[in-house]
Order: sequence, then C-alpha cells, then structure tokens
Amino acid sequence: MNPDLDLALERVIHAPRAVVWSAWTVPSRFEKWWVPAPTVCRVDRLDVRPGGALVTRLSEDGVEFVPHVDATFLVVDELERIVFTNAIDSAWRPVNPLPAPMTAEITLSDHPGGTKYRVIVRHGDPAARARHEEAGFSAGWGAVTKQLAAVAESQAAQ
Repeated sequence: MNPDLDLALERVIHAPRAVVWSAWTVPSRFEKWWVPAPTVCRVDRLDVRPGGALVTRLSEDGVEFVPHVDATFLVVDELERIVFTNAIDSAWRPVNPLPAPMTAEITLSDHPGGTKYRVIVRHGDPAARARHEEAGFSAGWGAVTKQLAAVAESQAAQ
C-alpha cells in the first residue's frame, strides 16, 4: 500500500469467509449492504469473474433509481480476493468517474474471530486519492463495511 495514493480499511467480521464471500457474490445479499442506509441499492449486474460486470443503481426513496457504479472485475480468487475498477465500465470502455477513478482490492482471510476483511482502494495520483478521501471514503466505505458485517453475521447465525 502506498499512503500517498491509497486508502484502506480493515475489520474483523464475525462470520466464516464463505458467508462474507456470498455477501459479495449473491446479488440479493449484495444489495443489502453496498450503499449506506437508508439509501437503497439495486443490482443490475453482478458477474463476479475477471472481466465481469458490477453495475448498481441507488435510490433515496426506493422508487426512482439512478446509476451508481458501473465497473469491471479484474481479479477474482474465490473466497480470498476480489479486485474491481471503476476506470473501465461494464462495456470495457475507459471512463473517468467521480469522485475519482480507482481500483479496489478486497481480501478475505481467516481470523480466530471469523474473517479478516481488508479493502485497499488505489488511485492514480495524490489528487485523486484526496478527492476520494474528501468525498467521504472513510465514512462511506466504513458504513457499508459495517452493513456487510451485519448481513454476514446475521447469515452466519442462522
């Protein structure tokens, strides 16, 4: 990780890796946590494979949905790692999304308390990192990671 270019967060999720993985790969589970509540997420495409699409929309009222993320998965190592970028959309066209083009790497590893969940979001330059940080990276990614943990921990308890 390069602190001049990257943002990161870590959390222990009290659920097995397979459950956390399914929260990332099953659309009905993914929509429960991908955007900070009370905003509602709708998954248009979740094709978790290299070259596959990640396309979501969001809604403030649960009725009218607007585009949110249009990204491409770059690396998928089952139960261990997901890497996607919003710098290439689901049609494989280069784009310049707001607040900044980024590549996100999500890693899952065993932890005595469940799953160690780590996110590194890489940016092309310090200005892009700063824009993403100022746009609320910590609050936004922190909130959705907390929601992911709640979904996974609830699923694991069943």
